Amino acid sequence: MSVPLEPVVPLLSGLLDLPFRDGYVWSIIYVSLYVSLTAVALSTLFSVPLAVAMGLSDFPGKQFAKSVINTGMGFPSVVVGLLVLFAVSNQGPLGALNLVFTREAMIASQFVLATPPITAISLAAITGVDETVRDAARVLGGTRLDVALVVLKEARYGIATAILAGFGRAVSEVGSVLIVGGNITGADGISKTRTLTTAIQLEARQGQYETAMILGAVLVALVLTVNAVVIRLGDQGVHR
Repeated sequence: MSVPLEPVVPLLSGLLDLPFRDGYVWSIIYVSLYVSLTAVALSTLFSVPLAVAMGLSDFPGKQFAKSVINTGMGFPSVVVGLLVLFAVSNQGPLGALNLVFTREAMIASQFVLATPPITAISLAAITGVDETVRDAARVLGGTRLDVALVVLKEARYGIATAILAGFGRAVSEVGSVLIVGGNITGADGISKTRTLTTAIQLEARQGQYETAMILGAVLVALVLTVNAVVIRLGDQGVHR
């Protein structure tokens, strides 16, 4: 059965007329990925060692620390944005750095949001490693570092899932990045601090539904890709 081409041609022409040509959409995608990937990379460097330290040691207040981390997973993003904005404002402790409405402030906000899920899921993966694995490493004369590396190897699928979950939280965030970033574009229309989520909100409010739908499709594609990778890694972790 043949598909009529008449409705398709205007649709393709409309897509070509969207602001891909002047770089607007591409700049938004770039800013979103740059901010989210940088924030998640920094969060990983902080969260994974913290999860290892907590998972391989017992100390007073450990359960309280885990409760704080778990609570952070559901912390309101707009409150995080407000706190980061205060920290980088002229009255805040980081005011001298002039970070208000910059990508660096957005990275700081997403770092705060991504750290709890990465830490909590990594910690669950590390504590889920069989105790016999650690005992075997110790019996073979392994140091604390050796034991930690063995545990990390066994928990690598869970840690990868944690990192991807943190990225999913960061890239889909709107409230905090809108507060600290300001949703700014330059005079040439190129994004400075405008991300996919904040651009969707603005374009829809202005009635630019075609552009908003394109940006929404890009965001959905990113989130679906992350979820597919998470499911894939989870299956590998179960069947390895």
